[in-house]
Amino acid sequence: MLFRMYMRWLESKNFKVRVLNYEPGDVAGIKDVTMEVRGDYAYGYLKAESGVHRLVRISPFDASHRRHTSFVSCFAYPLIDEDITVEINEKDIRIDTFRASGPGGQYVNTASTAVRITHIPTRIVVTCQNERSQFQNKETAMKVLRSRLYQRAKEEERKRLEKLTEEKTEIGWGREIRSYVFHPYKLVKDHRTNYERFDVEKVMDGDIDSFIRAYLLSKKGNSKL
Repeated sequence: MLFRMYMRWLESKNFKVRVLNYEPGDVAGIKDVTMEVRGDYAYGYLKAESGVHRLVRISPFDASHRRHTSFVSCFAYPLIDEDITVEINEKDIRIDTFRASGPGGQYVNTASTAVRITHIPTRIVVTCQNERSQFQNKETAMKVLRSRLYQRAKEEERKRLEKLTEEKTEIGWGREIRSYVFHPYKLVKDHRTNYERFDVEKVMDGDIDSFIRAYLLSKKGNSKL
């Protein structure tokens, strides 16, 4: 039911969706599903849905028609683009030139061909003196700097993903971020914002914008809906 709800919401946003993994449940439903979503602000919206969701209803699989509670863990990760181009602002670097030296401190030549580039925001320093000209040393040093900045960005992204993963919570009572109640009354309530609606069927058809909006506004410290 949650998968259907999200698929309908994604369709309404014209997002591109690719199901990467789909495992049916042992008896019914879905055990696990992984989707790749592409579109403007996709992660910005979907991060609001990360957490445990609780469903309360009369189970169609119970011959005694008893009320059952189910839990689903939902989590959104940002997609890392490997085709990253590192742009370096000229105002962020300082270039120094000096004479290249060989073993024992002997000068290779009398011209200042060696180049040292300092990236001021990150304090990364790259030096190159093995090329024949100052221009070649600068070009090589810039390539190394871009590589180091790219690696730094990937490391920061890795740490951010680890932090996001640590925010995952166990599935169970008291952990839910939102409840979908079909019985004995009808109510959808987000426990983080206390925002609630009574048109459960409409919500399950993918009308969840108001919940996402309420959550994002709460993170900005703005309660106006």
